Amino acid sequence: MSLRRITAAEAAAQIENEQTLALSGFTPAGVPKAITAELAQRAHAIHEAGQPFKVNIFTGASTGQSCDGMLANEQAIGFRAPYTTNPDFRKHVNQNEIRYSDLNLSNMATQMRQGYLGKVDWAIIEACDVELVGSKARIFLTAAGGISPTACRMAERGIFIELNAFHSKGFKGIHDVYEIEYHPNRTPVQIMHPTDRIGKPYIEVDADRIIGVVECDIPDEARSFKDPDPITTQIGQNVADFLVANMKNGTIPASFLNLQSGVGSGANAVLGALGHSSDVPNFNIFTEVLQDAPVQLMRDGRVLSASCCSLTVTNECLKGIYDDIDFFKDKLVLRPSEISNNPEVIARIGVCALNTAIEADIYGHVNSTKICGTKMMNGIGGSADFTCNAYMSIFTCGSTTKGGAISSIVPFASHIDHTSHFVDAVITEYGVADLRGKCAMEKAEELIKVAHPDYRPLLRDYLRLAERFGGHTHHCLSAAFAMHDTYIRKGDMRLTDWSEYVK
Repeated sequence: MSLRRITAAEAAAQIENEQTLALSGFTPAGVPKAITAELAQRAHAIHEAGQPFKVNIFTGASTGQSCDGMLANEQAIGFRAPYTTNPDFRKHVNQNEIRYSDLNLSNMATQMRQGYLGKVDWAIIEACDVELVGSKARIFLTAAGGISPTACRMAERGIFIELNAFHSKGFKGIHDVYEIEYHPNRTPVQIMHPTDRIGKPYIEVDADRIIGVVECDIPDEARSFKDPDPITTQIGQNVADFLVANMKNGTIPASFLNLQSGVGSGANAVLGALGHSSDVPNFNIFTEVLQDAPVQLMRDGRVLSASCCSLTVTNECLKGIYDDIDFFKDKLVLRPSEISNNPEVIARIGVCALNTAIEADIYGHVNSTKICGTKMMNGIGGSADFTCNAYMSIFTCGSTTKGGAISSIVPFASHIDHTSHFVDAVITEYGVADLRGKCAMEKAEELIKVAHPDYRPLLRDYLRLAERFGGHTHHCLSAAFAMHDTYIRKGDMRLTDWSEYVK
């Protein structure tokens, strides 16, 4: 028995209007690229002929331009979940042209199994190798786990494999594929240490469910990282100092905590700063995405091991891992997203969650997804999975954006992804707002201290205004979003005049 080789165009030709695709990958890492690009061309031709064509897309997290970007630009996405970072996709979402559902990443595979999102027609999986063993096929994934095992099992019409020669077959064995059972028969996820393995290094399916194998050689659509700047460097140092102080006073164990970090240049810089702090002991990582900085720290011996869902690294860094796979094989584990982001495991092993905020309000609520409460920037991703279950939950952000026109510390967050109940600290370049064990008004004092100096008087004026209305948490509802409103009208939050909002 052998698997049928087909072209990407032949695969795309089998996908029909309103069908649902479930894709491998998590961030652009490990995402199929050949078939979705052909599907965008197919959609263009069908639309030119005056016919409707849209597909629904389920993924582990974000994808790249060859999926989210190209299909969104061709008006070919009907429904999409759970997360994205693509700017073209974002534009169409904010124009309400795509039905987009923002979900916690740990919930995606579960919601698929529960049927909340509807049936899956096709799975499209990127692989570095496929092996036939009798009537079974073993699919070896590339640079991410995502929802791949659930996608393969639920695909009613079949599975397309993109056998991508860009990814080394030497990567086989890095993955630990494990799918959680249906309710009410779930068993404990037996991970006690970041490198524990509980599954198989491949996805196993009936070989006859693989409709075709598309051979390709396409690099991941990796994002480059900005070099650390003085602000991100200072934030990183503030995080390191805070964690070291907590370790010295016994608040966190002397052996330190497993670290989680979100995706992006700021998060990359923070982990780099932690690794270069001589007071921070060598540590393990249990996270969703591994970026360039911690990969180098693994080489340096500062990061002892890493469990993640995705190698969200530059292609140069990924090739370096492939070239040195013997070094990484016992230190690196890639998992499906429902395991890498699993609340049970996060709570058990003691994780320090480090995520990025768009804004935080003076009482500790955090917005990590929407600009001025309306325009989607990115999905929530896995930040809530970790924030709600971590030993310690920290959010970082620069104190201002847009050249100082926007304050990251505001009276009331314009959208709330993370309530104050789960936020232990907010850290900017101006210091640490330690929110643990403090009442609402004490939290306000802490957060104003780490705001940009230009905004501290404005925030204190708001607090004095809000005190007139009393309550456990002081707010003047007519002025709570005045800084956001001022920015929209005048282009600069610093121009806020509270008297305009209180009559």
